[in-house]
Amino acid sequence: MSLSSRLYSCAVVIPCLNEELALPLVIKGLQTSLPQAQIWVYDNGSTDNTILVAKSLGAKVRSVPLKGKGYAILQAFADLSTDYLFIIDGDATYETAAAPRLLNLAMEQNLDMVTAIRRAIIDEKAYRFGHLFGNKVLTGLVRKFFSGLTPHDLLSGYRVFSKRFYKSFPCIISGFEIETYLTLHALTLAMPTGEMDTIYQERPSGSESKLRTYPDGLRILKAIIILIQRERPLFAYCWISLFIGFIGLILGLSLIPEYLTTGLVPRFPTAILSTALILFSLITATCGVLLHNIASLRRENIRLTYMQNHLDD
Repeated sequence: MSLSSRLYSCAVVIPCLNEELALPLVIKGLQTSLPQAQIWVYDNGSTDNTILVAKSLGAKVRSVPLKGKGYAILQAFADLSTDYLFIIDGDATYETAAAPRLLNLAMEQNLDMVTAIRRAIIDEKAYRFGHLFGNKVLTGLVRKFFSGLTPHDLLSGYRVFSKRFYKSFPCIISGFEIETYLTLHALTLAMPTGEMDTIYQERPSGSESKLRTYPDGLRILKAIIILIQRERPLFAYCWISLFIGFIGLILGLSLIPEYLTTGLVPRFPTAILSTALILFSLITATCGVLLHNIASLRRENIRLTYMQNHLDD
């Protein structure tokens, strides 16, 4: 471990729901690799012995009554104030031994977020094809629609943040889409970020995944669409405006030949619909411009909060 990693305070947050079998592996691994870090287990309503196991191993425990991984992480962001903060799932699939490398990278390059990339996979069962394919599709969407240092593992649940990152995070998210919002927070504020390959392995035998492949995948896709509309409204609304306007224009043009021949407007319903679509198209474009200005102001305000939290030299 680099000596520089001891200069700043550090905490690790483990959001948990019924992880009594896997949690000991995570806590013990972190105690070995990051002995100076505070370890916090944010329990999200476990009905097994997760809380007892965490306390017996010396971790601090906080219960979060609102259901959802996102709520647990948001509560940790509000509670803690260390210079650097890790999040890691409590299912023992991530490489706890990589924590010092992630932390050193963040400090040495002054990065606000470092993400553990799940590429070096020990067991194919750990990263099922459906999850891998879905992650690639969703990551590809973000890389396409958002500029900056684009991510390679959008849904990784193993990251380290600077204090100014997590104290400026403004969103309220309940579930597994939290990782998407964390990535987009860094991209929209043009924060310096990094990535590092880590080992990803299968859960311990007997423990069950809380990820529902299709429902949670659709929630994450919905989150990306909402973020595109919120963070890039000019792009989103202008494309919608062009589509609606094109339909209105086609309908209107179909009336012109007969009007030039007879001097009469045929098919009044079509004419009314064409006019309404073109007007709606103009209104949609105007909304895009207004929302673009609002989004810019909101980003500037978040940026001010971001700059108020910094590490002292």
